[in-house]
Amino acid sequence: MANSLPESLTDQQWLDYTRDGYLKLGKIVPNDMLAQLQQRIDDIMLGKADVDYDRMLMQEDSASGAYDDAGPQTKGHKGSHLNYRKIEQLEFDPLFLRYMQLPLYRHCCIRTYGSHVPVSCFRAMFFNKPANRGTVLPWHQDRWNIFDRDPLLTIWTALDPCTKANGCVQIIPGSHKFGVVNPGHASGFMTEEQAADLCDPSKRVYLELEPGEVALLHNWTMHSSDVNKSDQSRRGFSTCYADGRTRTTRDQPNEMSPIFGPGALDPDQLTAPQSAPA
Repeated sequence: MANSLPESLTDQQWLDYTRDGYLKLGKIVPNDMLAQLQQRIDDIMLGKADVDYDRMLMQEDSASGAYDDAGPQTKGHKGSHLNYRKIEQLEFDPLFLRYMQLPLYRHCCIRTYGSHVPVSCFRAMFFNKPANRGTVLPWHQDRWNIFDRDPLLTIWTALDPCTKANGCVQIIPGSHKFGVVNPGHASGFMTEEQAADLCDPSKRVYLELEPGEVALLHNWTMHSSDVNKSDQSRRGFSTCYADGRTRTTRDQPNEMSPIFGPGALDPDQLTAPQSAPA
């Protein structure tokens, strides 16, 4: 995969990100790279890709638009169609892994965690709001109470136009400075009262992006998204980069995949399954 992306942020960009909890980097993904990622995720949804589907968590979209009505989040292919809501474990796809390991993203991880810290991937995830469908994502912070330290950095890449009409991400700038507002919740969702108090419509910013645009998000930045009310799908690729020393606080193995540092996944060493799903 050719790489003509910048390899670092300016000090001013980092100051802006630190202040606001998000940063739009602009359209930095070259068109040929973008086209490969777009085709690859469609092939994965349609069951045409040479990936290990048994490793991938795949969730179908909600027909009603309600978050609780979305399909189960379980591993394995669930049919050849383009109406998936979420696909995780994309770090096990060679194309997406190469993209995740670009020098710019390593630089962002160093600025976040330090140059001496190994970096793992908590979630390498495709998000989709199919045309005239999609699922509401309630207000929340991207944090989980099962780790000894919180992942702090998400990098979001637009694969389609992301607009207010098709359910782009909405954020509250600077809200990461509030800290974790609901530490008792397992996955960072806010109560209706918290959302009403902290996510006033006058404070919301719609993170509209062109295909190939990239945005950084601090994991504690409050965000949500609506259903897709347009004829244009809204596909995006989101990677949550974590301190590689993170461990779970439960009696279960640490399932994060090393991305930068010792033992990092090598896209050339990923193996394809014996057969594609039926």
